Amino acid sequence: MYDIVIIGSGPAGLSAAIYAQRENLKAVVVEKEFMGTGQIAESERVDNYPGLYGETGFDLGEKFRTHAEKLGAEFVEGEVTEVERVNGNFSVNIDGGESLETKTVIYAAGTQRRKLGVKGEKEFLGNGVSYCAVCDAAFYKDKITVVTGGGDTALGDALLLSRFCKKVYLVHRRDELRAAKSLQEALQALPNVEILWDTVATEIKGEDQVEALALKNVKTEETQELPVDGVFIAVGIVPVSRLLLGMDVCDEKGYLIAGEDGMTKKPGIFAAGDIRTKKLRQIVTAVADGANAITSVEAFLNHK
Repeated sequence: MYDIVIIGSGPAGLSAAIYAQRENLKAVVVEKEFMGTGQIAESERVDNYPGLYGETGFDLGEKFRTHAEKLGAEFVEGEVTEVERVNGNFSVNIDGGESLETKTVIYAAGTQRRKLGVKGEKEFLGNGVSYCAVCDAAFYKDKITVVTGGGDTALGDALLLSRFCKKVYLVHRRDELRAAKSLQEALQALPNVEILWDTVATEIKGEDQVEALALKNVKTEETQELPVDGVFIAVGIVPVSRLLLGMDVCDEKGYLIAGEDGMTKKPGIFAAGDIRTKKLRQIVTAVADGANAITSVEAFLNHK
């Protein structure tokens, strides 16, 4: 019987694991990918985590994980298939048949990239369609690529691609960007980047590889076909909360309703990281969530 099962090994989950070890709680982290550190690994550069300016996301994630391991944190690899209430505690079932019995659950599964939802997206995944510029930018040296989206992630992807590609298009459905002003200024200063305003993608085309992106202007209805070698999709995120949708702990978008203490409406279920309802989803807030959740778990266990 564990005191805590932590679902997710991103910054929130690893922070929770660190604080659990410091409080001598019996905890285990269930991670979907072996030695995973969450989406932080996809960030080429992290400039907003205090004291570690300019770290790559991969390196920062590895430091978080190493810290947890040095303190003796336990990890189990596998995908959680069910969380169910059993005799006042919880059973966390993992693919392959393993089941972990626990008094509490910290759900830190985070978010995943939203799909564009156009023809060709699924068919060309890995053959010109990507959701991770950090992972795939180097494959497009001297080629033409397009990024869809207008937030920080989209502009960060376009900035990275501009260092490899001879031409980068940014396709955005509105006439202004949502990203940080510093990112906008950096992007608009680049000679090999062009922004296509008020435009949406309607189809990704090609034979064996991506060859073109069909576009439509949402104001004029004008259409065009843009010859490109790669399409990078950055149109937002969706919460990975499918497992808990039947527990009445999520809002209409699927985020777990919880304050900074991580407490949900379901006693014993706590939320940490990007999966939680909050305004700012950053590494620093995820790490804080992990710490706060452990404090709340301790209080819960002491009164159970």
